[in-house]
Formats: sequence, C-alpha cells, structure tokens
Amino acid sequence: MNNGTTAANINLLPYDGEVYYYGCIMNDVEAQRYFETFMQDIQWKNDEAIIFGKHFITKRKVAWYGDEGYSYTYSKTTKEALSWTPELIVLRDQVQHLTQTNYNSCLLNLYHNGEEGMAYHSDDEKALGKNSAIASVSFGAERRFLFRHRESKETIELYLAPGSLLVMQGSTQSHWVHRLPIAKKVKEPRVNLTFRRMEQKQIQSDS
Repeated sequence: MNNGTTAANINLLPYDGEVYYYGCIMNDVEAQRYFETFMQDIQWKNDEAIIFGKHFITKRKVAWYGDEGYSYTYSKTTKEALSWTPELIVLRDQVQHLTQTNYNSCLLNLYHNGEEGMAYHSDDEKALGKNSAIASVSFGAERRFLFRHRESKETIELYLAPGSLLVMQGSTQSHWVHRLPIAKKVKEPRVNLTFRRMEQKQIQSDS
C-alpha cells in the first residue's frame, strides 16, 4: 500500500495501468481561494442515477462544465455541459500544461463531509474513449483514495491533499477500479474536479 506524496514521474500502479500523483500544484492560499469560489459559484445539483429501473438521488452534488455542445451520459442520466467559468479555464490550462493533454470537459463533485463518498467504479464510459487520461484536482478536506485491481484485488492507497493533482491514464480504467471511502471523522467538505476529453458530442454510455 502507498501512503505518501509521490513524484509525478512515478507510476503508483504496479501493473496494468498508469496513475501519477503530482502532489500540490499550488500554494495553500490559491487552493483555498479556488475552494471558496467553487463552493459559491458552481451550479451544483444532486447527482441522479437510474439503477434497475429505480431513480436515485445522492447527497453528493455534481456539475458538468465543458466546451459547447458536449453532454455526458452515465447511469442512464444525461448532463449538458455548462460554459466554462474563468476559474475553471485557468485551472484547466494549468493542468493541460502539466499533463501535456488537452481536456474539453470537467465533472465536478461536492462531498459535504466524510459521510459522503464513492463506491468502487471505473471511468470507462464510451464517450471518454479508450485509455484516455483523466486529471483529478482536489480542494477542501484531505481524503483517502483507493485503487483495487479487478482480478488480483491488490489495493493501492493514497491521500489527496487540497490543491493536489492525480492523473489516471493508459489502461487503468480497464484493469483497476477506484473509490473514495467514507471517513466519518472528516467534517469539512471536499470539491473534486476531473478534467476529461470527450471523444464525441452528444454521445451516450451504457454504464
């Protein structure tokens, strides 16, 4: 298990994928400014999913921003991209420079406290394209994050600090699942941005 800050050129996964943790890509003041801005200005909505014909609404809130005309469908619900905010554009450009990858959209998640998390899953929707990179930037509360190999069940653990960048790429989504576990001792909110590159406009996913 891995529990510490890692250089951006070191792959955290032992096989079947690539995950790089850049650590903090901004100072504490900048990270706090972004956090407060996103909490106030993002058009947050409770996430929705249709599973086995039942409609679920989560406590966790989400927002979908991106280039004009892009939508994102998962769990049989569709989100139309809102226009980039000035702060999202600046952060997107910074992440693009660091990762040498272009992104045309961003899914934002708001976890109000440690009672809210995310179960094991992979971001393998058809709209993302095979082996595409996903860049995750965290703000607010530091949270534990886990990867688990689909077959071997080997687990990799790290903590995502506010202002930090994590990149998943290569065959990661095909062989590993990831989760944000519940952390009842965490009382502060966390905002997470996942910059993505959608392959087509108005495409739907079966997941």
